[in-house]
Amino acid sequence: MGYRVVVAGATGNVGREMVNILAEREFPIEELALLASSRSTGDEIEYGDTGKLLKVRNIEHFDPAGWDMALFAIGSEATKIYAPKFAAAGCTVIDNSSLYRMDPDVPLIVPEVNADAIDGYRAKNIIANPNCSTAQMVVALKPIHDAAKILRVVVATYQSVSGAGKEGMDELFEQSRNIFVGDQAEPKKFTKQIAFNVIPHIDSFLDDGSTKEEWKMVVETKKILDPKIKVIATCVRVPVFVGHSEAITIEMENELAAEDAQKLLREAPGVMLVDKREDGGYVTPIESVGEFATFVSRVRDDPTVENGLALWCVSDNLRKGAALNAVQIAELLGRRHLQKAA
Repeated sequence: MGYRVVVAGATGNVGREMVNILAEREFPIEELALLASSRSTGDEIEYGDTGKLLKVRNIEHFDPAGWDMALFAIGSEATKIYAPKFAAAGCTVIDNSSLYRMDPDVPLIVPEVNADAIDGYRAKNIIANPNCSTAQMVVALKPIHDAAKILRVVVATYQSVSGAGKEGMDELFEQSRNIFVGDQAEPKKFTKQIAFNVIPHIDSFLDDGSTKEEWKMVVETKKILDPKIKVIATCVRVPVFVGHSEAITIEMENELAAEDAQKLLREAPGVMLVDKREDGGYVTPIESVGEFATFVSRVRDDPTVENGLALWCVSDNLRKGAALNAVQIAELLGRRHLQKAA
């Protein structure tokens, strides 16, 4: 017997990945409902590569009573409306938006990092999925923190346009094409031209000069990993379709040599270490596309602090940064609390 599962926002980039990953990982499903807004009602989505087509239903008219869990990828405004309704009906919400991440009564989960925190989900029957850039970073940081206690993290991100949704991907494609044929490449989704350019601005600016995306990385890392860790982030949009990259420097309380860090990362859950000190001996975003792992490369000692490391971290942001992590949370919820068998 499997679970009755809902994917809300099933026609978007992340929602489609959720459906694909449920199929790929053979998640035990008795019934699957795909939901979206009225404009997508009636669309058909294939369940993985099974050939089975599922019709999209209107979320406004859906009754969540009797459903076990709902994976939400519908944005904060719609989540504010529907998440409490689903949760009150007994359907546990696993939410990909930022709405509930810092709510003290809602666990913020990366299963490889803080699985035990899921036990607090009953307070609101809602579980939060972290920001895409945070998710991959804490997977890489966890084994290092356990071994040497991280004090400070400085991270620069190189985030793909898929993090801004289909509109972001379309804009990169259209601008690139326009530049090649000599047409104008006017920005619409982004604040400046994204094709052949980088933009050090993701989300809105805050009073201290940081952006909301940078703030998310700070507060979410503290909630997931350790509230005492100091974090500063610079988040940059780059002309890559899928795959976020991060250059991370770490200051630790205890000594941990790069060679020892490599050994820990090689065995860490969710991490794939690819770190050969030769041409091409590292992972780039294009190689992470469609993969489950958080890839780590370029691990080296940082001589500018007493106990320091530097590393390069890459992941498919639509997967580990969003859809995969949500499905892993669903698997964890099933194992620890719902306990139905396939």
